[in-house]
Amino acid sequence: MTFSIVARDPETGDLGIAVQSKFPAVGSLVTWIDLDGGAIATQALANVEYGTKGLKMLKAGLTANQVLRVLLENDEASQHRQVGIVDTSGHAVAHTGSECYDWAGHIVDDGVTVQGNILIEGTAEAMMRAFKTTEGDLPERLLSALEAGQEAGGDSRGQQSAHLLVHRRDGGYGGGSNVWVDVRVDDHPEAVAELRRVFELYSLTLLEREDPTDISILDGNILKAVEDALRQLGYLEQEQTSRDLILSALQKWIHTENFENKERDDGHIWNSVLNYLVEQANRE
Repeated sequence: MTFSIVARDPETGDLGIAVQSKFPAVGSLVTWIDLDGGAIATQALANVEYGTKGLKMLKAGLTANQVLRVLLENDEASQHRQVGIVDTSGHAVAHTGSECYDWAGHIVDDGVTVQGNILIEGTAEAMMRAFKTTEGDLPERLLSALEAGQEAGGDSRGQQSAHLLVHRRDGGYGGGSNVWVDVRVDDHPEAVAELRRVFELYSLTLLEREDPTDISILDGNILKAVEDALRQLGYLEQEQTSRDLILSALQKWIHTENFENKERDDGHIWNSVLNYLVEQANRE
């Protein structure tokens, strides 16, 4: 009832997991990451100790292969388990127990493993293919893989919850943790599409992933578009207004929407922020 992908970005050292399941709050059980150890997805008849104990062993210096062997040897229900592991060296391994419900299986490649159970056949192959061919950073590649898996059929019982978790060294809010991306949908009939929507908002609000040239000068038609949108949203009351009033209203909107990370003082606006502002105004 679950399909997931676990991967490491060899260029950045980022570790990530994306998962979807016909099960509520799947992210509370499946996803386990520690940048000093590795990343683990435990599913089917999930054993959360595969996450807690597995990460401890990885941090102690055991390889992904060694950790998997220890976990399975000490679990009488190992044939009901499914697990994917990627360590900090990029070694990837997976296990699908013989008692997991069909279709069940996994695909392992360099630095990445895909696994799933109770799937429409072809889901895992589509996920691996999308991960390897999608351009962009690790969150984008993981989410694209999840979307490809769902498009190929996904969980044969349907959708309910999804989670995208990516760790980057000091990548958390304010640099205070390694949790760079942590976005989850706990109960939704189109969980994968909803995860994409929430992630795009999360990225716009908190992350710095845009092309640095993807900006517009706050002048001419762009300034007029900003003015019109802000007036539609109630941030400007006067029919005629000055540039300073427009920029002051824009700052208020940015702070209201929690876009402080995207605030600029160089006379430009991120196109992603501009598009969101205009779209929000059009919904009014």
